[in-house]
Amino acid sequence: MVERVEVSVSTPYPVVVGEDLDLAGSISEALEPGAAFVLTDSNVGPRHARSVARDLEEGGWRVLDVIEIPAGESSKSLKVYGDVVGRLAASGLTRDGTLFALGGGVVGDLGGFAAATYMRGISFVALPTTLLAMVDSSVGGKVGVDLPEGKNLAGAFLRPRVVVADLKRLETLPDRELSCGLAEVIKMGLLAGGDYFEDLGQVDDARSRDADALRTLVLDSVRFKADVVADDELETGRRAILNYGHTIGHALEAAADYALLHGEVISAGMVAAAHLSREKLGTDLVELHQNLLWSAGLPTKAPAADPDQILVAMGRDKKRRSGDGPAHRFVLLEDIGRPVWGVPVTDDEARQAIEAII
Repeated sequence: MVERVEVSVSTPYPVVVGEDLDLAGSISEALEPGAAFVLTDSNVGPRHARSVARDLEEGGWRVLDVIEIPAGESSKSLKVYGDVVGRLAASGLTRDGTLFALGGGVVGDLGGFAAATYMRGISFVALPTTLLAMVDSSVGGKVGVDLPEGKNLAGAFLRPRVVVADLKRLETLPDRELSCGLAEVIKMGLLAGGDYFEDLGQVDDARSRDADALRTLVLDSVRFKADVVADDELETGRRAILNYGHTIGHALEAAADYALLHGEVISAGMVAAAHLSREKLGTDLVELHQNLLWSAGLPTKAPAADPDQILVAMGRDKKRRSGDGPAHRFVLLEDIGRPVWGVPVTDDEARQAIEAII
């Protein structure tokens, strides 16, 4: 069964979800066949790049090349970005070309940034292969690369022409990576409340790769994120709630020089946010967070780290504003389905939350 979720932004685009999808057919309503590049990484490329290129060519596309980058966050850099756009330029790819990003969040973010900036913008199609990318990074149009000073500090908003999430590709996803995707699923279920929160009871089944549970949770996540993005595409208001758990989580990631997996630091970051919610809003959801995250095989503690180093990394968060002064701005939960954003948190309060998860 194929489901299409429309992301109703200024230039709408569909997210196509299903198993063993007809790739060329899934994108045919959005794009005419033409010249294309496939960007992938050293984990995904050997498994899927050849079949994707073949499917595109059988659908009338002319695949000029497959670019394979090293797997991992270190490839989300200005150097690798320069290499990618250099390859596009050397091929003679014109503004009517298309870049297909086949992989997880790193490939999607890097590929989207290359597509947004090469010749001031070419068409971009996201082919997420990880649960994390399917439910989060491929939906919403935020693309970019990391700088030594912080994560995603060079970036843009780019609407993909279409996102094709083939759930069959999750069969080759390592267990640890699957759990990382469930971190974002749990995050959005806590934010959404209602039926989506009730569906989090299927997290354990999804972790065991039950197809129905995975489909349910992917569609819940895509629909919720599509609704939030449609309401606030450029993150000037409500979309900030999607950063729940990310303020400390991203700082943990940066302090560890990106040696930790994204879903795992977001898991610990959500527990820290739950501690802050209890202290500042009187809502005790810490145990609920822990139980949900444990069911997904996720850590609720971070490796030993220097809180001062984490606070410094938080100070470089791109979401901070010049008028914030000494305060950090957090997304917290008044209750399940009742997030609040822009909550001021002092260094001392943040330190206590950090120490609670180390």
